[in-house]
Amino acid sequence: KLAMEFPSEDIFLMTASPVIKAITNFKQVSKTLEEFDVEEQPSSLLEKRYPNIKVIQSGVKQLKSDEHKIVTEDGKEYMYEKLCLCAGAKPKLIFEGNPYVLGIRDTDSAQAFQKNLAQAERIVVVGNGGIALELVYEIQGCEVIWAIKDKAIGNTFFDAGAAEFLIPKLTAEKRETPIECKRTKYTTEGSEEKERPIAASDKLGSALGPDWHEGLHLKGTKEFSHKVHIEILCEVKKIHLQQEFIQLQRTSLTFPKEEKNVEPDEVLWPVYVELTNGKIYGCDFIVSATGVVPNVKPFIDGNNFAVGEDGGLKVDKHMHTSLPDIYAAGDICTASWEPSPVWHQMRLWTQARQMGWYAAKCMAADTLGESIDLDFSFELFAHVTKFFNYKVVVLGKYNAQGLGLDHELMLRCTKGQEYVKVVMQNGRMMGAVLIGETDLEETFENLILNQMDLSAYGEDLLNPDIDIEDYFD
Repeated sequence: KLAMEFPSEDIFLMTASPVIKAITNFKQVSKTLEEFDVEEQPSSLLEKRYPNIKVIQSGVKQLKSDEHKIVTEDGKEYMYEKLCLCAGAKPKLIFEGNPYVLGIRDTDSAQAFQKNLAQAERIVVVGNGGIALELVYEIQGCEVIWAIKDKAIGNTFFDAGAAEFLIPKLTAEKRETPIECKRTKYTTEGSEEKERPIAASDKLGSALGPDWHEGLHLKGTKEFSHKVHIEILCEVKKIHLQQEFIQLQRTSLTFPKEEKNVEPDEVLWPVYVELTNGKIYGCDFIVSATGVVPNVKPFIDGNNFAVGEDGGLKVDKHMHTSLPDIYAAGDICTASWEPSPVWHQMRLWTQARQMGWYAAKCMAADTLGESIDLDFSFELFAHVTKFFNYKVVVLGKYNAQGLGLDHELMLRCTKGQEYVKVVMQNGRMMGAVLIGETDLEETFENLILNQMDLSAYGEDLLNPDIDIEDYFD
């Protein structure tokens, strides 16, 4: 966007990776909902398209904000008039520096994960967000112990009802054939030719796109397809290497089977996970899918940035950080303006794209001395994704975030087909979760945006025999 606005200005894009993420197959589904693929492309493609962009392949070592200067890892210095920090976030690992703990955040670590999985008979997955959900669903031929700190799966996106709706898909033996995925992939080959240590989580790759597991053969050694056991309301207390575990003289457990009591495990595993509920399971390795932390480290030293509670660089409604001429967008930043009542920040691809685009508009407006309004995409939280092969749309305060007890839920569920939940407050729709092909997203988006009083409709709002769209078109 900047390159188009300022064709005669030089624009430097600094990246530690030889590939860049491009948005492809972009579709505006409705006013606020958008669908797209994220594709890795060689940076030369971008330079060809926009001659005034120069891609500098090097990590940032230091930011000298008072001198308007960036120092890269290879010792070079670059002056800037305006700077936008889009360094994303890195995986929050449960234990740093343990070779048996893999963080999944980018295409490189997904490949390391796949290599390990090929030899694996059992893994432990820790975490309850989008990546954990996808992983557990996609892995075949390997026992999966899934440790979550909540009562129900997928808490970032769902409530317990939606989780119940999805669970049968996890235990079904027969897998549907996945929908064909149209993404070409580039990975940073060469950098991984040298056998690199497993826990290379400090190396920053690029964040995974929404269909990152496509084309990865997530298959372990065993012949059965799905074997998932969920341990709820627990976290990892300790990780023991094999020797430490033997010295502990404690008992680890076999993979739980429905009909039997849990038995002690005779097998010796490379690593053991002790959970806060007292159980110990042996496994081949542990996948840490426990969210991300904003990647602010290279920029904080020596610069007086205002930082949010979640560790991100605070930005105002023009994506400005607290330092002059420095903007931030995407996972690295924390939105610090007074948000719309039905929008909240979530570190997702959709928001990263919107923020990046809007930050470019703000940088342009500031340079030209123009004023600019907050972008419409920040009016309503809206995200569309896929879980367990179902289309999933989440809108507004879909889990009643920040509404306290002053709200009610309405549900409609057809087993194996669709799950519809709306969050109501004082007769107005504040949020919704739609799983399956419901075709309600546009109607509900409008109802949340226009805050119409729906009390008169009562339960009929979700009555499948009433075509709700006819009412509100």
